[in-house]
This record gives sequence, structure tokens and C-alpha cells, in this order.
Amino acid sequence: MQIRRVWQENYEVYGARKIWRQMLRERQTVARCTVERLMRDMGLRGVTRGKAVKTTRADPSNANPRDLVKRQFTAEHPNQLWVADFTFVSTWQGFAYVAFIVDVYSRFIVGWRVSRHMRTEFVLDALEQALHSCRPEPHRLVHHSDRGSQAGVEPSVGNTGDSYDNALAETINGLYKTELIHKQGPWKTVEALEWETLKWVTWFNQQRLLEPIGNRPPAEFEALYEQSQAAIPVAA
Repeated sequence: MQIRRVWQENYEVYGARKIWRQMLRERQTVARCTVERLMRDMGLRGVTRGKAVKTTRADPSNANPRDLVKRQFTAEHPNQLWVADFTFVSTWQGFAYVAFIVDVYSRFIVGWRVSRHMRTEFVLDALEQALHSCRPEPHRLVHHSDRGSQAGVEPSVGNTGDSYDNALAETINGLYKTELIHKQGPWKTVEALEWETLKWVTWFNQQRLLEPIGNRPPAEFEALYEQSQAAIPVAA
């Protein structure tokens, strides 16, 4: 059954709407109501996100950059605005901390790190990974987070404790917790968590359908942008 296949290939997190959209992408003609009915018959359900837990703590000794975003989490092209946040995961070895750097334009996770500590360095490691991978143009990228100094880009921060100031990054954290952490735990080791996080990030970037970008995966959305730019005539 194609419905079960799509559900299993996507971490068993899709509900009827996303399974229906994925089947349409695969050119399988089916009514959404049919998908809903068959999923009920098979006992298949999507996951539901729980309430987010706030992890950010301000460091009063650090001077804070101004907020360049003002809750306007939009971008006209990749590598224009990145947002960052981290969350924590309980393992049998103690708490682990996971940071994500997300491109606002496509929701592509451009950098991430898993750490045994909550020091600033591990978030900067995720940022360095993103900078090395994406190589954004100097002075054209804004990097927004709740708090923290950033390296090599224009820094921007929101108000610690105000979820709306970094809502997009916290949305990614919520999806990560719902789609991976709560489904596959308990986690025995930090190494196992890191490996499964790598697989989830790869799936998220390459396969997961996201409604804000037209029910496409982030990688596909960025590819469409590159194609549109390539089609623009270059002035002689």
C-alpha cells in the first residue's frame, strides 16, 4: 500500500494532508478524503507537536547586538538571513544539547551540532559549519539568535524569553523533538543521538515537505531559486 510506504519513508510523522501531497508529487492520483479514510482503517497517524521548552539563557556580561529582524522572518534569497537556537535532549549519559542554524528563505538546516555542554562554543561550531558549507557573500548575511556573539556575519538578537523573537528557529526545534526525539527515545548515548540527528537533518533538508515554502523540501526550494537566477539574462 502506497500510503503506508510514504508514511514509513518519512519517519512515520506525516498525517493525511502531507501523505496526500507527497503522493500527488509522485503523480499518484488520489483524493485527500480517501487518504484520510485509509489511514484510519490502517491505524496510521501523524505526530502532534507538544509545547516548546525554553532553553536560552542570557549572559548579562555580553554586550548584545541590536535586533535587525524585528520578528520579520522573511528573506528574498538564500544566505540572506539565518536564525539559530538550541535545545536539550535527555540521554542515559546525561543531557545533550543540539544547535541548529536555519536559512530563513528555504528553512534549510545549514549547520548543526550536538554537544555534551551548553557553552557558547558549540553553537559557534554549528555556525562555522554553516559558513564553510554555504560560503555566503560577506556583509550580506544576518545571523539572528536569542543571545550570543557571532563570527564573520552581521549579528542580530531578540529578547531572551520571548519566543516570537526567534520563532522560526524554535519551530525547527519543535519539529526535531516531535519527529525524532520523542519517537525514538530513550537515548542511550550522545553518539547515538548525534548519528540519528544527522539522518534526520538529511531527511529534513532533502525530503520533508514544508507548507511555508509551497509543500516542497528545502533543497528543492533552493534549487528552484538557483534555476530562476540562471534564467535571468546577463547584461552584456
